[in-house]
Amino acid sequence: MDAVQQEATARARELQRSWYGEPLGALFRRLIDDLGLNQARLAAVLGLSAPMLSQLMSGQRAKIGNPAVVQRVQALQELAGQVADGSISAAEATDRMDVIKKSQGGSVLTGTAQTTTSSGAPTVRRVVREIQSLLRSVAAAGDIIDAADSLAPAHPELAEFLRVYGAGRTADAVAHYESHQN
Repeated sequence: MDAVQQEATARARELQRSWYGEPLGALFRRLIDDLGLNQARLAAVLGLSAPMLSQLMSGQRAKIGNPAVVQRVQALQELAGQVADGSISAAEATDRMDVIKKSQGGSVLTGTAQTTTSSGAPTVRRVVREIQSLLRSVAAAGDIIDAADSLAPAHPELAEFLRVYGAGRTADAVAHYESHQN
């Protein structure tokens, strides 16, 4: 890979980090490991072609263009967490992946059974991811940062919100959310 390609790949991975909380290669590899999938099966569940999944993983492409695919990624992340904590079996996970594969997406803020804790309340991470997805669906991270910079002198709290949720890492946004709930 030449220097120009390496720079483009590094930029794509940074964009992925700002949009999705981490590079998609790492996220997809974790889903593959946690759910016992291969790349072809992951691509099928997400509704992506195998080459598109490969391009996203390698950083040749930065963005998932279809919001329904982003929602399927989020649903698979939650499913992987449920498998990891033992709340569902591998067989149940396989059945749920078939449901996720058939899902058409919907409003970013629509609550479903896959977005809640056992008590029925949305998880903090899910709420944060929904806020991030909504912000990132209307503007790129750089534009959000520019807007935050413009707002900062008069409205520093709003500027911080935009930076944290619109261009920051999910872990930082979760910490911000939790610190403002008390």
